Amino acid sequence: MDSLTLFCTTFLLAGGLYWFVCVLGSAEQKGKHAAQLSGGSIDKEKVQDNYKQYWSFFGRPKEIETAEKVPAFVDTFYNLVTDIYEWGWGQSFHFSPSIPGKSYRDATRIHEEMAVDLLGVKKGARILDAGCGVGGPMRAIAAHSGANVVGITINEYQVNRARMHNEKAGLDSLCEVVCGNFLQMPFPDSSFDGAYSIEATCHAPNLEEVYSEIYRVLKPGSLYVSYEWVTTEFYNPENPEHVEIIHGIERGDALPGLRSYRDIAQIAKKVGFEVVKEKDLAKPPAKPWWTRLKMGRIAYWRNHILVTVLTWLGIAPKGVVDVHEMLFVTADYLTRGGETGIFTPMHMVLCRKPEHSNSSD
Repeated sequence: MDSLTLFCTTFLLAGGLYWFVCVLGSAEQKGKHAAQLSGGSIDKEKVQDNYKQYWSFFGRPKEIETAEKVPAFVDTFYNLVTDIYEWGWGQSFHFSPSIPGKSYRDATRIHEEMAVDLLGVKKGARILDAGCGVGGPMRAIAAHSGANVVGITINEYQVNRARMHNEKAGLDSLCEVVCGNFLQMPFPDSSFDGAYSIEATCHAPNLEEVYSEIYRVLKPGSLYVSYEWVTTEFYNPENPEHVEIIHGIERGDALPGLRSYRDIAQIAKKVGFEVVKEKDLAKPPAKPWWTRLKMGRIAYWRNHILVTVLTWLGIAPKGVVDVHEMLFVTADYLTRGGETGIFTPMHMVLCRKPEHSNSSD
């Protein structure tokens, strides 16, 4: 091989490697590259151990029912998965119905904007995002409505990511992010004009506690909307396949236990809310929300090879391969949940805090 051929070959290989590692699969080309995959706030050397600890949690079912243990468990989960979610999925960690002729990104934005439209808040209103993640929905909602959005997430790494994205998008004047537990929020009574949660309260061991806190911080007469992960009327707890699917979703998404759709409105009413509207946004004529998961199978194998190579090279921490594989298995359970109709990630409930309410209710 002559020197020119060797140079060209080397150049092409180097360029291909750079593209494969630093460009391919970046979260919609915004902010997170494969070479930057980490374990969030977890030390690089401890990622694999934390993954094993996370998985062992499900071997101790009594602890899943212990509210004190769940926040740390969820925090560990999001340290492990946040970078992978951003890299492969984007900045909005939730589903949305497919819309013919629209990209997944556009469908996601429309789904988020609908949440704030349901609240009916005016420009300059102060609204709460309970479980904001890295702030994808927050930014879409702030840009769409002109409202001031305050997001809370239990994961400090996500707080830092969200603040960076807010500044980069030029929305940091409208978007504030707080690190905290939405079961015990650091906000005064009656301090928000509206609130929403998008596929976030499913992580709470007790939904009544979350709804009570949101009720407390809302001004009387204000609205709250939540998109809930639930089992549907088609779920049969006596069907082994159904049980396997639901347990697979719970294990792969840090859920202390999926609730039935029948429970949501009852819990909201129990804490004092008036239920204005309730609807499963995944039902027809909505197009399947799980299409994105099925179409991502080829991308998964491509990405899995990349993650494996990065781990072998010492660029990505040990344990990232295990986390990536866990999420792929979970995607299959989610797809089966959607196809069988026994699970929905977007059971919408719209609630109002009565005008006569006060924080002592």
